[in-house]
Amino acid sequence: MAEENYYTLLGVEKGATEEELKKAYRKKAVQFHPDKNPGNKEAEEMFKKVSEAYEVLKDPQKRAAYDQYGHRAFTQQGGAGPRGPGGGGGGFHDPFDIFREVFGQQGGGGGGGIFDQMFGGGGGGGSDRDGSDLRYDLEITLEDAAKGVEKEISFRRLHACERCDGSGAEPGSKKVTCPTCRGAGQIRRSGGIITFAQTCPTCGGAGQKVEKPCTACRGEGRTPKAAKVNVRIPAGVDTGTRLRSSGNGEAGLAGGQNGDLYIVLNVKDHELFERQEDDLFCEIPIKFTLATLGGTLEVPTLFGKATVKVPAGTQSGTTFRLRGKGMPSLRQRGHQGDQLVRVHVEVPTTLTSAQRKMLEDFAKESGDAEHPTSESWFAKAKKFF
Repeated sequence: MAEENYYTLLGVEKGATEEELKKAYRKKAVQFHPDKNPGNKEAEEMFKKVSEAYEVLKDPQKRAAYDQYGHRAFTQQGGAGPRGPGGGGGGFHDPFDIFREVFGQQGGGGGGGIFDQMFGGGGGGGSDRDGSDLRYDLEITLEDAAKGVEKEISFRRLHACERCDGSGAEPGSKKVTCPTCRGAGQIRRSGGIITFAQTCPTCGGAGQKVEKPCTACRGEGRTPKAAKVNVRIPAGVDTGTRLRSSGNGEAGLAGGQNGDLYIVLNVKDHELFERQEDDLFCEIPIKFTLATLGGTLEVPTLFGKATVKVPAGTQSGTTFRLRGKGMPSLRQRGHQGDQLVRVHVEVPTTLTSAQRKMLEDFAKESGDAEHPTSESWFAKAKKFF
């Protein structure tokens, strides 16, 4: 079976720069990372392949050898080409080493916390014993988003077991070296040219296991329990805003740090206002007499009432701007958006005989009966008649 082209795997041209290679690898590595595709063997294989491709192409010597000899540069035992990726016959590195190098992560084993850290989780170094982050979806009103509010949320999470104080060991028992990894905290397996390391499933990376598991938590060190957290929501948030409550995620294992709680906001649609970034829009129907004669219009805002001056002869669809009556900005302290008020002129659907007579007289006096359209429009459209 033919080897896949390294450039094709990364989705770049043969003359790609170092920065283009790194950017392409970052995209592919995130797409196929095992943490994002749990149990997906095809994704795991692709993660290994793109890591192997990047390891070769990021190194000028290896890349030159690959461009000249292709995959033979790293497989043949003699002849013209070099014998291995480093020119000396050695195999490729752990793909997670490449991932950590590109994303600037340190520590960790065969994945685990590294991916969580990159996307805002993990905290405190990414140990496999750290507690998981939690997500809570919270719906709020547009008024809450405009003014800021404090909410109490309730949920269940894993707390440190009270009987064993989170150790997982029955009081009075001790810890022993893990028989699976022999204290290393990792197990390694070879996958051809790649050596793949992963956290020990028996001890969870601790290198030790309890001699006698706690009877309350069965050695887990954690038990589920209800929790309540007060969340302060700042003014100006929008749908998709993510708030972090540090340490209010699940408890860690064997002294690991607690995870974080992420509150993801959804701002409900409003019956009057439509939001566009920091501005608010609303539409208000007005009487044709107000539009014709002019006057003042009282309009609602999220912060009380405001008055708009409507000039005589206002046309339907005219938009008025109320400065500083929109949403506070999260990005620019002290800035507040505007409220835009679009007016629509209502045409009466029923008339009394007296009203009809007055309008007929008005139409006759103004010449509307003979010229029902505006002169400017008719000048453009008369060629069609």
